[in-house]
Amino acid sequence: MHAVDSSFEQIVRDHQAMVFGTLIRLTGSREHIEDLAQEVFLRLYRALPAFRGESLLSTYLYRIIANVAQDEWKRRRREDRPLVSFSEAESEWEDRLPHPGPDAEQQFAEREFRHAVEQQLQQLSPVERTVLVLYHQEERSYEQIAQSLKLPIGTVRTHLHRGRRKLREGIERQQAVERKTTWQKTR
Repeated sequence: MHAVDSSFEQIVRDHQAMVFGTLIRLTGSREHIEDLAQEVFLRLYRALPAFRGESLLSTYLYRIIANVAQDEWKRRRREDRPLVSFSEAESEWEDRLPHPGPDAEQQFAEREFRHAVEQQLQQLSPVERTVLVLYHQEERSYEQIAQSLKLPIGTVRTHLHRGRRKLREGIERQQAVERKTTWQKTR
């Protein structure tokens, strides 16, 4: 085995959980996730000879992940398929999330809120969704996001602000409809 191959295998081992998790959050689905992750690592492998180390490898990898996710969004639009949330039962994602409190009612409310967030996240533009996921879920800095997406920092901040506002407004609208529906059912 060549040294390059073994070092690349180590890169894959070190970053595979992050790649899978980020792809699931960006695409909102586990469908084709193995293929998408394989595409990410294939692109990384092809790009490594040109990688000059001017940024962290993880920053470079986030750029590739964002591009692969964007390609997946385009493919889905072409197929005119609805987006699937990773909080749906078939995804088995709920089983992986730790339950923060012992109270079943709190757990249900939190699960409903996560579901609402995921639904509303899928309503955002791809760039707003990517910036929100990278900042809040992947805990990347403005600078790392800007480098990964090749955007000015001010643009990243704008997308983050707009995305948060749209997400909050969408969740509030969704919760208002649910409260109204629940209130009407109890009358």
